[in-house]
Amino acid sequence: MKTCGLSPESALSVSKRVNFETRNQPDSVVAFLKNHGFSETQIATIIGKMPCILSSNVEKTLLPKITFFNSKGISSSDLTKLFAKNPHILRVSLEKKIIPSFNFLSNLFQSDNAAFGVLNLQPRIYLYDFDSYILPNHNILRQNGVPELNIVKGLRRVPKTFFVAPVVLKDNVEKVKKLGFNPAKFTFVVALDVLGSISKSTWERKFDVYRKCGWSEKEILEAFKGYPLLMAFSEDKIKSVMDFLVNAMGFQALLIAKRPNLLGMSMEKRIVPRGFFLKDLMSKGLLEKKLGLKMFLISEEFFLERFVYCYEEEKASELLKLYNEKLNLAAGGKLKTAKSYKIC
Repeated sequence: MKTCGLSPESALSVSKRVNFETRNQPDSVVAFLKNHGFSETQIATIIGKMPCILSSNVEKTLLPKITFFNSKGISSSDLTKLFAKNPHILRVSLEKKIIPSFNFLSNLFQSDNAAFGVLNLQPRIYLYDFDSYILPNHNILRQNGVPELNIVKGLRRVPKTFFVAPVVLKDNVEKVKKLGFNPAKFTFVVALDVLGSISKSTWERKFDVYRKCGWSEKEILEAFKGYPLLMAFSEDKIKSVMDFLVNAMGFQALLIAKRPNLLGMSMEKRIVPRGFFLKDLMSKGLLEKKLGLKMFLISEEFFLERFVYCYEEEKASELLKLYNEKLNLAAGGKLKTAKSYKIC
């Protein structure tokens, strides 16, 4: 509690998992972390997650890892954030795991910072055997026509796609090809990530939700081909978006199937405030006709230019205030939206 900044509850839990004859060893670890820029909160987090670090040899285990990453141009602030998020890296073998894995990624990306970016996104990557997972899966994708550029992009954006048994990835590749995805496009890799992240029963449940919303099987599959993340969202998110756009805004469900990326928009930050704001504009006579779904997809800057700043200064100021009110109310969950899921 005094040295590591742990709460009484955490200190009691940690004390049951470590054993020291003297305090010299744990004191040296805590001092090392402080000297290398770790905050008291980060130190408490690391020790709470991995108490055994207190028995680590500073000179043989901890320092070489810090030195290695610093030599690659990784800043101390980035390292402290990474280790606080996943302290298990500090226990992974530097020579057998970290160095060969980091060098492989660095050569693949032609960038040390990009290699570290993957580690930040998927900290447990160094716990995997690259020869058993990453390399075979890399080869499977190449053999099936996935460009090297998209493989590199996939490792950066959806690295967990590569952390499955090669036989599983091979099976998923065949499934994605049968669904009509083009291996030359990055959506092929995204579809692999989605399929690898959900079970067959989850796929069927979400498929059924879209069907109940009025989409045919063909329309669901076409939407998935255009926007694979369609199947990554929770059933509640799917129902909420569809219900609001159909029941509150009056759009046909089939039109949403033509713009499936709408499902990826935030209800609180985008869909709900814009929807209610534009309904207010219509009630004020400032919009002559109902707008299409594109109004939810355009950038914030363009939205404001189109619906706020196009008016004279006084009116624009009034509308901006109204729009910000909608944003604040939606963020606080105070804009009433139907959650009857009538169409789903």
